[in-house]
Amino acid sequence: MDFSTDTGAARGDIAALFGDTFTASEGGEEGRVIGGLVRAMFATVAEEDIAVFTATDKGRIVGAVVFTVMDYPEDPRRVMILSPMAVATDRQGEGIGQRLIRHGLDNLRARGVDVVLTYGDPAFYRRVGFAVITEDDARPPLPLQHPEGWLGQSLSGGDFAALKGPSRCVAALARPELW
Repeated sequence: MDFSTDTGAARGDIAALFGDTFTASEGGEEGRVIGGLVRAMFATVAEEDIAVFTATDKGRIVGAVVFTVMDYPEDPRRVMILSPMAVATDRQGEGIGQRLIRHGLDNLRARGVDVVLTYGDPAFYRRVGFAVITEDDARPPLPLQHPEGWLGQSLSGGDFAALKGPSRCVAALARPELW
């Protein structure tokens, strides 16, 4: 298994992985939404505001995770959000997603990122160090449909400390149906 941050030539394959994986688990509409989200991120997010990590096995991309900048103007810490994440349907249950996320978090820590947030399944994300947080701990950019899925992790050591003030995410994520 190889982990990479070089996504230039593979962006179409990465978007297809997200579309296929979410179609298989959540249905065709969700596959279109998440595949479109990834394409929009690639097209609109500045290189310094996005980090994409892939897992490749025998030349095939079997997993991918996308992190983008979250802006908390009243807080000095560097914050990113993990969204979305996918592992090929035929490779799920092998620990690829957990290893890929850990690889990404280590890379972000080395880049000076202080806090990572995500919005998803607490049972899965707890395995890689995330904890359930409240909207008082970190204000999301839009109302949450499932507040129990709001999670955070400090990368700078110690416990998660509340982020100050309102937040903004990249434009591609600023859609109510994603929250």
